[in-house]
Amino acid sequence: MVRITRFYLIRKNELEVIKADKMPIGIHVTENTHFTNHIIPYQKNDIIYLFSDGYADQFGGENGRKFMYKPFKNLLLSIHPEEMSRQMQLLEENFLAWKGNYPQVDDVLVIGIRL
Repeated sequence: MVRITRFYLIRKNELEVIKADKMPIGIHVTENTHFTNHIIPYQKNDIIYLFSDGYADQFGGENGRKFMYKPFKNLLLSIHPEEMSRQMQLLEENFLAWKGNYPQVDDVLVIGIRL
């Protein structure tokens, strides 16, 4: 199961974090719990990134630490002007370089949409 924990919106070279609810789809502790509905007016050339925690949680680098979210944000900010196919390539190259010989610890999902 892939869980989207947040998504990022990049608009005019600035990144905004939109946090998701922390509850799984299909499993509710109470029946009256509802998901938050985010309504975000979009603009031309906005980019939305939806992702799982797998990229940021991957161990690697020189000290075998997690990649973390701040470097992930910086990576997205640095590659967002590129064509989407190129961004996919850069994300994959960076992930593999970071991971090195460490095993992949989780699923990795990154979806980018340019509006």
